Amino acid sequence: MKLRQWVFNAIIAALYVALTAVSAPLSFGGVQFRIAEILNHTVVFNRKYIVGILAGVFLSNLFFSPIVLYDIVFGVAHSLIALVAMRVVTRKTDNQWIRMGVNTLSFAFFSFIIAWELYLAFEFPFWFTYFTVALGEVVVMSIGMPIMKYLNEKMGFNRLMNA
Repeated sequence: MKLRQWVFNAIIAALYVALTAVSAPLSFGGVQFRIAEILNHTVVFNRKYIVGILAGVFLSNLFFSPIVLYDIVFGVAHSLIALVAMRVVTRKTDNQWIRMGVNTLSFAFFSFIIAWELYLAFEFPFWFTYFTVALGEVVVMSIGMPIMKYLNEKMGFNRLMNA
């Protein structure tokens, strides 16, 4: 990676951590509305942002999670699997709305990983937790779609990463 790509990934990671910090009570537990998940859509515009997202998830879980080790392992795995799945499923479309929609559904679908984590750590009921975590992903990432589309039009995420 070029220095520029490392810098922009560091910015994304820092934004992810900052957003998680200000919304920490909503970002952990059986019902989650992690505002920072909006940034997952940066990978729609350029796959190289995956490094920043994964770093942001890792650091947020390291600093703010009540179950640090669980959240580092399961949270990073959830993000990595969901983002890779989105990239694979959408590799033949350039439509950013479709990609963001698939990204949102990918994070919701793979929320069973977080539900399993919370079952192991706290014995939360798996299916209810799966539903609430997936619902939180859908709500946050759906709200984030037009925001990220607008920011991309103003900033050009792909151009920033590849200039």
